[in-house]
Amino acid sequence: MSTFSAVDVITTKRDGGVLSNDAIGWMLNSYVAGLVADEQMSSLLMAIFFNGLSPEELRTWTACMIDSGERLDLRGLSRPTVDKHSTGGVGDKISLILAPLVAACGAAVPQLSGRGLGHTGGTLDKLEAIPGWRAVLTNDEIRDQLEEVGVVICAAGAGLAPVDRKLYALRDVTATVESIPLISSSIMSKKIAEGTGALLLDVKVGRGAFIKDYERARTLAATMVSLGNDHGVATVAQLTAMDAPLGRAVGNALEVTESVDVLRGEGPADVRELTLALARIMVSLVGIDVDPETKLNDGSAYEVYKQMITAQGGDADAEMPLATHRSTVDATRSGVIQSIDALQVGLAAWRLGAGRARKEDPVSAGAGVLCLVRPGDQIEAGQPLFEIHADDVEHLERGHQSLSDALVIGEGAVTPTPLLLDRIQ
Repeated sequence: MSTFSAVDVITTKRDGGVLSNDAIGWMLNSYVAGLVADEQMSSLLMAIFFNGLSPEELRTWTACMIDSGERLDLRGLSRPTVDKHSTGGVGDKISLILAPLVAACGAAVPQLSGRGLGHTGGTLDKLEAIPGWRAVLTNDEIRDQLEEVGVVICAAGAGLAPVDRKLYALRDVTATVESIPLISSSIMSKKIAEGTGALLLDVKVGRGAFIKDYERARTLAATMVSLGNDHGVATVAQLTAMDAPLGRAVGNALEVTESVDVLRGEGPADVRELTLALARIMVSLVGIDVDPETKLNDGSAYEVYKQMITAQGGDADAEMPLATHRSTVDATRSGVIQSIDALQVGLAAWRLGAGRARKEDPVSAGAGVLCLVRPGDQIEAGQPLFEIHADDVEHLERGHQSLSDALVIGEGAVTPTPLLLDRIQ
């Protein structure tokens, strides 16, 4: 007979108390086993939402989530392992360029990624726009590809931190997603369980980010860095700006095309700048003395990207899917672009068909937005500001409406917002 009860655990946290390690372990294990009901776990999540978790509680909570499933064993690889996680943004296709770039520098990059939800895109959705590419690999396939190619981007297996899957679904329907302890443990349990030796966290902050407040984003970053280091993973967080979309392309196939442009030495300057900044942190984490810019400039990163796509069944040279309907959103007046609202652009891409409202919803490979201007650009009335892509007229009209207030046109010069805001380690 257990000495714990769900009601007692809930009451302790509801009243601001501290949960013992044993109480946390019992509660999470009993929930996975079906002995604690959804409504009881929902109550505990709400109590945590309001009262938080102490550092010790959070370490234990995260450790129990990790221990609820298997761990990838990446020991024995000939390269040091380092991964990157982004908290999500609009036009954030950095992983598609960064992972093969860091692999070209000599690291192994086990990038277990997810799908998009709402206005933020998902790495797997983007890569699935490539004909033949597959997201689901076995653990043996992951290890073999890391050894042979140096990089894998794939879906996290069901065996990694399975309690997180149950908790996330519950948080999604109980308004408890935006809790820093719960966000931190969700992200870090999966990243620690994947077996990487080092981890870079790209924590987005701004209008198009999940966390819009700078101090709150900094707290989240520091919490995750502490969790990673406590569990033996060398972890650094970089706070980056997400007020305007990153690059020009927002949408699955459109972002793949833009990523390839950058890998070929072209593409938007901001995407290249952020990719190189993050790559330099990642190689330094694992002691590799190579400047990633050299591997981007000489085509090495692009070759690794093509090898990665091919290894996962994709055709790296295939034409990307195109949406059948296109239109532009034009300027109603002349002036200077003062700002572009990343959230509105992300919502437009979602309404065009590039995103999903529920995890099980399908997405359009070709739908999305091309941002034809940037903050600071001088424009004339009638000039195209956005090019929108959709699979049918109905979706095209929805996206058009979403972009009507997505930017501000004024008269004065604009001071550029730096991409790199702060680093926590």
